[in-house]
Order: sequence, then structure tokens, then C-alpha cells
Amino acid sequence: MVSLILTIFFVHVAIYLVNTVGASTIDTLLWILYLKLPTSTSKNAREQSRLKREVVQLKREMNNTSSQDEFAKWAKLRRKHDKAMDEYEAMSAYPTLYKQLTAQKTSFDWSVKIARWLSTNGLKIFLQFYYSKTPVFALPAGWFPSYVEWVLSFPRAPRGSVSVQVWNSVCATAIAVVAEIVTSMLLQLRSRSASPASTAKAQKAQ
Repeated sequence: MVSLILTIFFVHVAIYLVNTVGASTIDTLLWILYLKLPTSTSKNAREQSRLKREVVQLKREMNNTSSQDEFAKWAKLRRKHDKAMDEYEAMSAYPTLYKQLTAQKTSFDWSVKIARWLSTNGLKIFLQFYYSKTPVFALPAGWFPSYVEWVLSFPRAPRGSVSVQVWNSVCATAIAVVAEIVTSMLLQLRSRSASPASTAKAQKAQ
């Protein structure tokens, strides 16, 4: 059952990534990607975001321009800022658009949550029940004591094989341990690479 072995393994990889990265972060990234699609809702959201950035940029330029020494430039920026602000406030205050974006975001979040649960924990539960009597793989005959074979086949797999429940536990533990080891190695490499740079800066300062 090579396909079952790999399916369970990749399901646990997905579960670990969701738990590590965070469901809210993934939802936000997916929503940003959704807004890039050519739909009316995403078009309005992009236009609203563009106006907001334009208002902030013009406000920054106004603050950096003297209203006394560069009055003409400051007045031109002020007119652009006021126009962009009016358009942004009108779009933000428009009830239909606001309700449309809010309803679309709520529906999208629920759809993503359902799809994420079905493809991770839901799939894991389904595999555990559907393949509860199916051996993931067989153990070599005579290699393990009978009580070990019983534990590895628990609860309903044939004796002398590894059950879906046990393989789920093995995959979850192995992925967590490997991820911890890789993270520790990366942190050590980063600290080692940062040490010569800090030493060189200290020597230059002296």
C-alpha cells in the first residue's frame, strides 16, 4: 500500500505546515491571491487599496513640502490629496460595496476553512476509519515479539502488520522531530555566519 503510506505522510506534512505557519496567515494569503483574480469584487477592492496608498503617499509628500517656500507645489499636492481622499471615502462609505466585500470575505473564509479541514484533519479521520482493517505494510515474519506485533497492528489491522492509526502517529512524530532538527541546524548556521560579521565590525570600531 505505497499510495496509502505516502497519502498519510503528506496529509501530516500539510497538517504540520498549517499548524506552523498559522491558519489565519494562510487565509490572508489566499484572500490576497483571490483579489488578484479578474472579478468585480476584486476590482473594487484593488481600486480601494490603490486610493488608500495614493492618499498616504500624497500626505507624505505634503508633509515633506513647505507650504511657504513651495506654495505652488504644496497647493497642487493638496488638491490631489483632497480629490483622492474624497474618492476613497466615497468608495469606503458606499453601503453596497462595503456589504459586498464583507459578505465575499466572510464566504471566502468559511470556504477556505472547510476546504482546509477536509483536506487535512478530515482526510486523516476518514483514512483512519476507512482503512482501519487494512495493513499499511507488513512486518518481516519473526522479527518482532507477538506483543510488539499486536501493538503495531492496533486496533483492527491484521497481526504482523502496521495499522493506519500507528502509521499516523509515526508520521506525525517523525515530521515534528525532523522539522525540529532542521530548524536547530539552520539557527546554528545563521549564528555562525553572523559571528564573523559582528567580529569584523567590532574590530573596525576599535
